[in-house]
This record gives sequence, structure tokens and C-alpha cells, in this order.
Amino acid sequence: MTETLRPDLCIVGAGSAGLSVAAAAAAFGVPVVLIERGEMGGDCLNVGCVPSKALIAAARRAHDIRHASDFGLGTLDPQVNYARVREHVRSVIGAIAPNDSVARFTALGVRVVRASARFVARDTLEAGNVIVKPRRFVLATGSRPAVPAIAGLDTVPFLTNETAFDLTRRPEHLVIVGGGTIGLELAQAHRRLGAPVTVIEAGRALGREDPELAAHVLAALRRDGVAIRENATVSEVAGEDGDIRLVIENRGTRTELKASHLLVATGRRPVTDGLELEAAGIAHDERGIAVDQHLRTSNRRVYAIGDCAGPDGGGRQFTHVANYHAGLVIRSALFRLRPRVDMRVMPRVTFTDPELAVVGMTEEEARADGGRITVLRWPVAENDRAQAERRTEGEIKVILGRGGRILGCGIAAPGAGELITPWTLAMTRDLRIRDLAGLTVPYPTISEISRRVAMSYYTPSAAKPMVRRLIGFLRRFG
Repeated sequence: MTETLRPDLCIVGAGSAGLSVAAAAAAFGVPVVLIERGEMGGDCLNVGCVPSKALIAAARRAHDIRHASDFGLGTLDPQVNYARVREHVRSVIGAIAPNDSVARFTALGVRVVRASARFVARDTLEAGNVIVKPRRFVLATGSRPAVPAIAGLDTVPFLTNETAFDLTRRPEHLVIVGGGTIGLELAQAHRRLGAPVTVIEAGRALGREDPELAAHVLAALRRDGVAIRENATVSEVAGEDGDIRLVIENRGTRTELKASHLLVATGRRPVTDGLELEAAGIAHDERGIAVDQHLRTSNRRVYAIGDCAGPDGGGRQFTHVANYHAGLVIRSALFRLRPRVDMRVMPRVTFTDPELAVVGMTEEEARADGGRITVLRWPVAENDRAQAERRTEGEIKVILGRGGRILGCGIAAPGAGELITPWTLAMTRDLRIRDLAGLTVPYPTISEISRRVAMSYYTPSAAKPMVRRLIGFLRRFG
């Protein structure tokens, strides 16, 4: 039997973006239907952010054991059990899963339908034995790993971020194609867990990041033993499980590389297959579903948010961007406001060790934008807490415009993902560098680097003759 539902909102996709919209709408008493054909929680919970950070945490513990002698403790070689590490990763997912479960959202008043969805008209969607005719649709279908066109790749077994966390045995040699955020996070984690790792990157590793800050991360990975081959491409792949051969081309030279495991980390592509978007008059291409600055599609009844939204949605596939999109859609669909997507103050983090966090413009972007800029830097090694922890790799770099206006901040440091938040707030509220310089920061903490770099803005003033004459004049009065 077919059931027809007429809610205010029909959300397709129960990842971070879809769940955020569903929970917020339900809290306001709005009738909501949520459709999901896969796992509740989407990629972030099941194959993305959560498992990767759990794996990184395990790898960090192994690294700390190896370096215990730096603190006067005995040198140990950690006994890494990949099967047990996998259990740890799955237990973390299991601990968080109830927050994203069907039971929780049903209790919130959301009707959850577990089926594939497809449009049959501009205002109608079909999912299993359910027909949905809502006032508004929200498409939050996420993304999947992009697989490059490499000769022979379809004939050999390879991993992606969706399968990389299922390993129960240590790879004899893990080769990762792609030197971006995902590739390098997994490279360092597996190396610290004892696996030999090689990264192949067609351009510059962490190519979208400031080269000065990226250099700290790449140096740390190389110290860990990760081999990073930049400006190199994989032209051919052959072999079988446990014995994979790759042909690498670098500046006209061809070499062969053997791997026990191959991981492809060359980006992600929006998921739109099966939705029959044409039936609803929704424009889309390989970059995602076309949206305007309000996240509306070419069908005014339909929004697209998160990873499946096209370039005008911001073009950044992060969970916090998905949650940001969700907030905009709630304001638009429920309160008839017209908020615009604004990605100027949207942070991003690479969770290596040290971490690399950025908000706003890089130096290169600021110079290309024109206008006078000031660049401030402060090394992590000048921080007392960093010395005590023996974690001194990195620096903070701040880009300022006229009047000390903060245009951007990049941090390569332990816990940079946490340290970037005050700078995100400062830029959101249009604060100036003087506001950060006047901040009182607990001692000793790594966060002192933010205050120190802000204070360095005023260092040149101390040498100005006029300032020194003023101090000399004031001294006459006792």
C-alpha cells in the first residue's frame, strides 16, 4: 500500500546537514519527513570525521609511547594490534550513533523513512511505498570518494576513506594517492601505527594551504617516516590483493612502486544519482546541485545543502559547513528570511600532528586581492608550554589590512583546530588586532601564541622616535 505524506519539510539525507535541519525544525513543532537509504549519521559518523579522528587518536598514543624517552621514561615499542584499533574506532562510532539514530529522531517527532528517494514531479517525491508532497524539500545527500581515471585501477583492490577503517592487519606498504587533507591525515596515522607509507601527489602536498604553514606539517610527517612524493602522478596500476604495482611519472621519469595496499584520496564528488532531479526541474552537474546564495535550487521549492550543493554553496565539503547551511535553511524555510551564504569566515582544519587550521585569507589570497597588508608571525617554539610538552613544531601567521583589521589567520601547531576559534570569532565580529593583543590568556598554554603574535603588531612602535620622545617628556613629571 502507498502512503501519502504532506509535511512542511521533506529532507533527503540523514548526514550532518540533514539531521541538523530535521532536529531544528522538529524543535519548532514543524512536521518533518526524513529519508535515508543508507546509514543514519552519514559519512561523518560512519566513514569520515569520527572514525578518522578515532584512528588518529590511537596513532597519537603509539607515537607518544615511542617518544617516552624524551621525558626521561623508558623507551618502548608499542605493540599495535590493528584488529583492536578497529574495535576502538567502531566503539567510538557506536558511542555517538544514538544521537543520530532513527529512535532519537522519531522521538523528536520526525517521520523517518528508510528507502531510496526519487522525484516523480516538481512537487512530489517517492521513497519506497511512501509518496511525499511537502511545502519544501531539503536535499542533503552528501558526497562520495572521487576515483581518478588511472589505467588499471578498476582491476585492482583499493581503499577509500569509506573502507580504510576496516583494516584488521597492518599493511606491509600503504601507498596513498592524494596529498590533501584526507590523504595526509591517514598517512600519518597509519605510519604511527607501524605501517610503511608513501604518498603520491600530482602537485604540491597540501596545495591549497599557505606553503609556510604547510611546510611544518610536511616536515613532521617526514620525520615520522612518511615518504611524500610531490609533482608525481600514477599512470598505471596492476596486480592483486597484497601485491599491487604502480607506475609513477615524475618530470618525464617513470618508476615502479610496489604496495600491499592502495588508498585513493583524491577528493570527493556530490551524490545525486537516483534522485531523478530532472523530473523536478533541478539543475545539476558533476560539481553538485546548482544553488543560489540562499541555497535554493532552480526549483524554488527545493534547497540543497552540505556536500551535494554546488560551488555557490561555498564549495567546501566540511561537516561544520553542512551545519552552517542547515542554519541558513531553517531561517529561510521556517521564518521566510533570506540569509546569504558567506564563506569569508569559515575555518578549516587538517588534523595531522601538528594540526593546520586556517580562517579567512591566506597571504597569497590577500596580496592578490590588492591593498596594503601586514603579515605577523610567531613561532610555537617561543611558547613555554610547547617547550614543556616537547611539541615545538609550527607557527601562527596573521594577515592584517588597514587599521589592524584581521583578514586571515593560519596556525600550524598542536591543537590548532582549537586555537583558531578566537580568530574566527574576532573576524566574525569585525574585531581588530588590538582586541586580541589586550586579551588575558592563562599561562602556560599554547593559546598564548595568539596574544604574542597580536602584541607583535605594536613592536615597531617602540622604536619610533616620536614615541620615545613622548616617554622622555613624561619622565620629567616623576
